[in-house]
Amino acid sequence: MALNPETGTTTQGESITEALANLKEATKLYLEEFPLPSAGNALLTTFEVAVA
Repeated sequence: MALNPETGTTTQGESITEALANLKEATKLYLEEFPLPSAGNALLTTFEVAVA
């Protein structure tokens, strides 16, 4: 399953590549119908935390 938490759109596919392509299309269609207000550029990152 692929999820865009900002819009709530979800989809799936036979592979990760297909799921992401489907999510991109679903999000595009959603935003055409329900545009989000512009809030600047978002930053997405990941990091690891060592737990003692």
